[in-house]
Amino acid sequence: MANEQTATLLKPQPQAKVAAAAEKVVEKVPERINRTTAIPILDRTLGGGLPSGAVVYIFADAKSMAEVFLYQFTQARKTYYFSNERHPKYVMRDIQNYGFKADNIVFVDIYSAYYITPHGEMVDNVGNEFVDAKVVEFTESNLGKIASEAEGTMDINIIFDSFSFYLNLNVNPGVIKRLMNVIYETTKNMNCLSFLYGLKDTHEKNLENEILKSCDAIFDIEIESNSDKISSRISIPKLRGKAPTSEMLKFRVGEGIQIDTTKDIA
Repeated sequence: MANEQTATLLKPQPQAKVAAAAEKVVEKVPERINRTTAIPILDRTLGGGLPSGAVVYIFADAKSMAEVFLYQFTQARKTYYFSNERHPKYVMRDIQNYGFKADNIVFVDIYSAYYITPHGEMVDNVGNEFVDAKVVEFTESNLGKIASEAEGTMDINIIFDSFSFYLNLNVNPGVIKRLMNVIYETTKNMNCLSFLYGLKDTHEKNLENEILKSCDAIFDIEIESNSDKISSRISIPKLRGKAPTSEMLKFRVGEGIQIDTTKDIA
C-alpha cells in the first residue's frame, strides 16, 4: 500500500566545500545514452528519452501543477530530491497520493535547514543575505556528498523543487551562477539527470535567462484557458544533443501525468 512506503531523508551535513568528486574534471566524457522519464509518451516525443548527463529546466506556469512531472520522474530510478519550499514529509505524502512509490527517494531537507531552528521553531530568514549564502553552500555541500556516495552509479536523478527558491535568495548573482555550475558539473561527471523546477514570471529576468542558457533542455509548461475549458500544455524548445520538437503536447493530471495524443481539429 502507498501509505506503507517510506523514503530516505538525507540528514543535513556540516557546511563544507563541495566534495572533490563533484568538481573533479573527468578526462573521458561519459557516453550519452537515453534515459527514460517514466512517462512513455514523453519518452517517445524525446526520441527514446532524455540524454544522460542532461540538466533539464522545468519552466512552468505556477497554476499548472508541474510538480507532478517531478513526482513521476522519481519512478524511473533512484532520486535525490532537494526539497526547499515544503517539508519533505508533505512532498512524500503527495507523491504517494498519486500512487507512486517513494522508497527509492532520498530527500535533502533544505526546507528545515533554512526555515526551522535546531529546537524546531520557525524562523524568518527571508532576505537575510548571510543565511541565504549559507543555504547555497549547504546545497553545494550535499551535491558533493551525493557525488561521493553515488560514485559509479550513474543512473540517478537529482531534483530541485524548486530552483525558484534559489533565484529569489538575497545573494550576489555570482553565487547562483556558481551553484548552477556545480549542478552542471556534477550532472555531467555522474552522467545522471538533473531537473530544476522554476516558476515563470517570478525572477529577475537576466539571471533567469542565464540559467535557461546553461540548461541542456527546457520543458515549457503553460496553462491555456478559454470560455469553456482550461488545458495544460508542454513543449520542448531546447534539447541539446537531439533535435528539439516543435510539437506542443496537451496533458492532464490524473494518476500522474497523462499526455493527450489526440490532435486539435481546426
